[in-house]
Amino acid sequence: MLFRNFRLTILVLAAGLLGACADPPPYVNVDSTGLEQLVAQGVVLYDIRRPEEWRQTGVVAGSELLTFADASGRVRPEFFDRFQREVPRDRPVALICRTGNRTDVLGRYLMDQLGYKQVFNVRDGITAWMREGHPVHKP
Repeated sequence: MLFRNFRLTILVLAAGLLGACADPPPYVNVDSTGLEQLVAQGVVLYDIRRPEEWRQTGVVAGSELLTFADASGRVRPEFFDRFQREVPRDRPVALICRTGNRTDVLGRYLMDQLGYKQVFNVRDGITAWMREGHPVHKP
């Protein structure tokens, strides 16, 4: 099990690093206003940060909370099972983290490796959302 988790972490990080060299990313970057519009249209937002980050800053109202990686950067083994169970590949999904770096890696992986069709990355993450004065709620 430990080896499987290690391999998964390496695969996801490699996909993200290799994808980072490609222009443009396969997903669509959106700003805070774009996120508001997506949520108003019913697009589900996944906050992939860690629980301590959610508690520290709060979260966007209505977001689904699902931790992608631990503090050491290791992908949580249950992440992909739950994500794929909850989000069909043809359904649009928005991703948010602290600054947009983790969602960049995840967005590339979801589209390039898992076949998701419409992924939105919140550029600059929750930090931009808060800096622009948008509300957050305690998880």
